Amino acid sequence: MNGIRAGARTLGAVVLMAALAACGGDGGAVKRGDSVEAYSPDQIYERGEFELANRRPKDAVYYFAEIERLYPYSEWAKQAVIMQAFAYHSTRDYENSRAAAQRFIDFYPADEDAAYAQYLLALSYYDQIDEVGRDQGLTFQALQALRTVIEVYPDSQYATSAILKFDLAFDHLAGKEMEIGRYYLRRGHYTSAINRFRVVVEEFQTTSHTPEALHRLVEAYLSLGLTAEAQTAAAILGHNFQSTEWYEDSYRLLTAQGIKPKDRGNNWLSQIYRQTVKGQWL
Repeated sequence: MNGIRAGARTLGAVVLMAALAACGGDGGAVKRGDSVEAYSPDQIYERGEFELANRRPKDAVYYFAEIERLYPYSEWAKQAVIMQAFAYHSTRDYENSRAAAQRFIDFYPADEDAAYAQYLLALSYYDQIDEVGRDQGLTFQALQALRTVIEVYPDSQYATSAILKFDLAFDHLAGKEMEIGRYYLRRGHYTSAINRFRVVVEEFQTTSHTPEALHRLVEAYLSLGLTAEAQTAAAILGHNFQSTEWYEDSYRLLTAQGIKPKDRGNNWLSQIYRQTVKGQWL
C-alpha cells in the first residue's frame, strides 16, 4: 500500500491522477448505479478519480465517502478523506471541505498529507473572502489557518503560497478599516475616521493602504484644526512614501495653509515618527 495514490499528496498530482483515470474510459470496475459494497476500495477510489476527471466532484465525494464508510481503518480510507476535502472544495462546499480536512488532521496529524489538509482548510476560509464590504470574520479565520500552515509546516510546498495569501488577507483587513474610515471622513465624523486610519498605520503598516491612511489623517486633522498632528502625519508619509500621489496631495493641503510636513508635538504620530524615521524606540 506504500504506493497508494502517492501523487495525491499535491494538488497538481491530484489533477494529474484524475486525468489519467479519465483516459481509462470507464474509471475502473465500478459502474454508475452499481452498489459499491461489492467492490474493493481501490476500485471505488478509481471511480472517484474518474468522476473528478470528468468534472463531477459531487459524484466523486460520494465514492470517496463510501470508502471511508466501508473500509474505515484502511490506507485507502485515509487517502479518501483528503480527496473528499479536495472534491468538496472543487464544488465550493467550503464547510464540508473544511470538515473533511479537519478530520484528516485530527486522525492523521503526523501524516505527510497533513500539511495539504491544513492548506485546504485555510483555503476553505480564504476563498470566501470577496468584496471588502463583507463581514471580516472569515478573513480572521483565514489568517489563523494560513498562519498554522506557515508555522507548523514551514518546509512544505504549501508554505510559500500560504505566506502570499496571508499577506493578501492581511491587506484585505486593512482595506476594511479604510472603507469605514472614508465613510466617516465623508460625513465629517473626523474623530471616528482618525481612529480607523490610526488602526491601519499602527497595526497594518506593512499593507498597501498605509500611504492613503496617512494622507487621510492629514485631511482629518486639518479639518479639526490640529495642524501639529497633520504635519507629523505628512512628515511620516514624505519619509516613507514621498513618490506617491498621497504625499503630493498632503503636501498641497499643508502648503495651502502656509505650513509644511514636520514632526511636531508629542502625540501618537510623533512616537511613530521617532521610531520609523529616527530609529528611536525608547
